Amino acid sequence: MKTYSAKPSDIEKKWIIINAEGLVLGRVATIIADRLRGKHKATFTPHMDCGDHVVVINADKVRVTGNKLDQQVFYYHTGFPGGIKERKWGDIMNGRFPERLLMKAVERMVPRGPLGRQQMSHLRVYAGSEHPHEAQAPVMLDVAAMNAKNNRISLRKN
Repeated sequence: MKTYSAKPSDIEKKWIIINAEGLVLGRVATIIADRLRGKHKATFTPHMDCGDHVVVINADKVRVTGNKLDQQVFYYHTGFPGGIKERKWGDIMNGRFPERLLMKAVERMVPRGPLGRQQMSHLRVYAGSEHPHEAQAPVMLDVAAMNAKNNRISLRKN
């Protein structure tokens, strides 16, 4: 039996939409990363971009467990000597671009390199419930129904 390897003509990309309201950050990020890579398909080929296009709405209403809003820190560097900076997750969620927390979580779950960058270009994250991708007819993916641990409405407010 030969190992199946997908060709570019065999790959069929779909559009899915995920409502992140009340979902746990890490759990929804893993599901998004799997959909972007195409690991949910039987025709998954590691060196090809066989994933779907993912649209995430309500990213500003995603939940985190424990004290991560107060204790977890993202570090970044300005490029100048001594230019290391830090921002707490709570500052990011209450700031101007709360969708960046979800984007960074997914970005760190896909492979680094040209293929990972191409797969990340198929991710669209919006803080509100409006998105400009109605023409692609995205199919709603109910992440909260997949596992009871994915939905944490009862957690404290962000």
